[in-house]
Amino acid sequence: MPVKTRTPKVSNRSKSVSSFKVMDILRRANELQQAGHSVIHCEVGQPESGAPSTVAAAAVESLSSRNVMGYTDAFGLLPLREKISQHYRKKYDLDDESVHVKKIVVTTGSSGGFLLAFTACFDVGDTVAVASSGYPCYRNILGALDVNLTNVKINDEFKLTAKELKAEIMFRRENNLKEINGLILSSPSNPTGAMLSPEELKGLCELCDEEGIQFLSDEIYHGISYGKKEASALTYSSNVIVLNSFSKYYSTSNESNAMPITVSGWRLGWMIIPDHLVDPINSLQQNMFINAPTISQTAAMKCWDDDTIEELEEHVVKYTKSRSIILEELAQIPEISQKNIAPADGGFYVYVDLGEENIAPGIGSVAMCEALLEEEYVAFTPGTDFEDPNGNLGDRRFRISYAGGVENSKEGLLRFRRFWPSWLERVQNAK
Repeated sequence: MPVKTRTPKVSNRSKSVSSFKVMDILRRANELQQAGHSVIHCEVGQPESGAPSTVAAAAVESLSSRNVMGYTDAFGLLPLREKISQHYRKKYDLDDESVHVKKIVVTTGSSGGFLLAFTACFDVGDTVAVASSGYPCYRNILGALDVNLTNVKINDEFKLTAKELKAEIMFRRENNLKEINGLILSSPSNPTGAMLSPEELKGLCELCDEEGIQFLSDEIYHGISYGKKEASALTYSSNVIVLNSFSKYYSTSNESNAMPITVSGWRLGWMIIPDHLVDPINSLQQNMFINAPTISQTAAMKCWDDDTIEELEEHVVKYTKSRSIILEELAQIPEISQKNIAPADGGFYVYVDLGEENIAPGIGSVAMCEALLEEEYVAFTPGTDFEDPNGNLGDRRFRISYAGGVENSKEGLLRFRRFWPSWLERVQNAK
């Protein structure tokens, strides 16, 4: 007789984690591309060529010389951490103690940093505040750790400032709800591109310090901004955790529609942490990751060479051109109000609210993005990834990534404007 078997269970934790919808869009876009269609990728925040030439050469040289790529210190190679420290001292005029190498942790991408920070700072049942429009992995990772979320509504400038956070704190106190234990926020923001001014960031840091709230400042898009001054939370508080990555500013781009591996695929980021978290995060890193990839760390030490920075700054010039193209083309669509387009102060995204008048029951931004991909072969990302799941804005908003180069942006917006009249017709027919 055949032996009866029982299928092992799937954890409730894993079943509670939503998929990252942009990756579903990318999968379908790649299917269409493989079928021979000319697909314009405006869905993912990934520059479309390889690592900076100096960084790639350093990786090749290290492998060719048959160096032993063994374990590093759990916090990463000391020379790399020294370069990160020097970068912060130079760019943000911080003192040596604020960015001492003992506080710098090289992580397995920023995602590894999120997991380390969340597990070091929060327990089951704690409450962490996130922006109502924000990076979905914050919600998903925290939810998997059984941490409660409170979505703080962003203001008309698509920002979460001390004013909005204070209002949420007072609301929770007045209604006998659990106090907020943490806040995670990116500036410039994904998806909105909105960036806090130095004064706004200072206000948030001061409020979090007053309230005993652990502030995690995601500064992954620093280096990619358009005329406004970037500020680091480290300038205003010794209690903050700053997270960053080599996958955005430290990648390069070309005009191709190909999707090769950039520095994002090298899985390397860093954190700067307060003194009281050094020992806990060291223990967590040793057990969860041991260390970030050694080959990636070795190559990343070239990221601040003069030749590398020159290459990367040329890339920001291309982003600036792509951003201008998209904003100018959207301004030619009278049905989309300018107040419904997020400011795009930094990063490489434009975030758009269709407004109630440009959607109908059953056909919102999800349906629009699906139709645009299938009919015009342009991949945008609907707002369902980024919006408060308890609200109704996810199916009204969408994100355009211009990480793929100037020509990619031109062609994508040309096709979108060609598609737009047919979308309006569908909306009217459905009302």
